[in-house]
Amino acid sequence: MENSSSSNYLYRECLRNHAASLGSYATDGCGEFTLDDVSSPSLQCAACGCHRNFHRKVTCPAAEEAAAAGCELMEYSGGGEGRAVEEGERSKKRFRSKFSAEQKEKMLGFAEKLGWKLQRKEVDDEIERFCRSVGVSRQVFKVWMHNHKNNSNSSNSSANVSSLTQ
Repeated sequence: MENSSSSNYLYRECLRNHAASLGSYATDGCGEFTLDDVSSPSLQCAACGCHRNFHRKVTCPAAEEAAAAGCELMEYSGGGEGRAVEEGERSKKRFRSKFSAEQKEKMLGFAEKLGWKLQRKEVDDEIERFCRSVGVSRQVFKVWMHNHKNNSNSSNSSANVSSLTQ
């Protein structure tokens, strides 16, 4: 399982925090995971004695693909921030849903009607119809409800308190 057909895994510097019990941070300086050929095939590093999972895992294409793709690995810097970077690799930002005022009003009204819960199975068809009419998926509506249920409760309770004091 360590090697798949399309990529190899390299285990770089040891990131184990040996001073965690003291509330500090200290690594042992082991630069690369080394198998101990003498003992049975274990996952302990011959250099530092730590398990392989403590070592930074780097995925790199196979040797012939690496030359074609121009894959370069950063060398050990001692800080643990280095990582494999391929040319042209960009991190994609997560899409953020934007709602119109009309959508917000409709979702607020429907969420209050449901009691801010989507757990009742008997209203599944109604929820699906509502989501289609508003133009959002069920998952997006569920996340919106989760993010806004506390705001709605606090504004309603403050309105109730102010109406009682008058």
